[in-house]
Amino acid sequence: MANADLRPASLERRARTILAAIADPEIPAVSIVDLGIVDTVVSDADGHLEVHLLPTFIGCPATEIIRTNVIGALADAGLNATVSLVYDPPWSSERITARGREQLRASGFAPPSRDSLDPQRLSQLRLSTVFVANCPYCGSANTTMENLFGPTLCRSIYHCAKCKQPFESFKQL
Repeated sequence: MANADLRPASLERRARTILAAIADPEIPAVSIVDLGIVDTVVSDADGHLEVHLLPTFIGCPATEIIRTNVIGALADAGLNATVSLVYDPPWSSERITARGREQLRASGFAPPSRDSLDPQRLSQLRLSTVFVANCPYCGSANTTMENLFGPTLCRSIYHCAKCKQPFESFKQL
């Protein structure tokens, strides 16, 4: 019988544990697993892992850093892996775990909510009133989008009218 550490399911669990400790380079308070970037981790009978990563956006500047960090962390643990970027299925903000949403909020980012696009506000043509993000500091929905384009493609910049704090919000995709 094969060593339990070489069984595919055991290797995949071990790899996922390692991946859960890798922080997103742009938002280090959240792991790449909690952001939903890790799509699949599969192992063959020879102990080789295949890891598929879903970039949040095509052209995301952190993609190669994430890929390099995954390769390095798995290699440091003695695991042989091929790491590929895949775009099907496309990444969606629905992939962010509950823990990831809480970590985003605790670090000052508004996680995307399932109702961040307010249909009642669609008749108003200003983007700042169409997209809703609750303030991660005070929880208020009395916020205004200041800039659709934040420091990266996956984030926007908001301002809270209640606590007067600026904050970033992950875009709903």
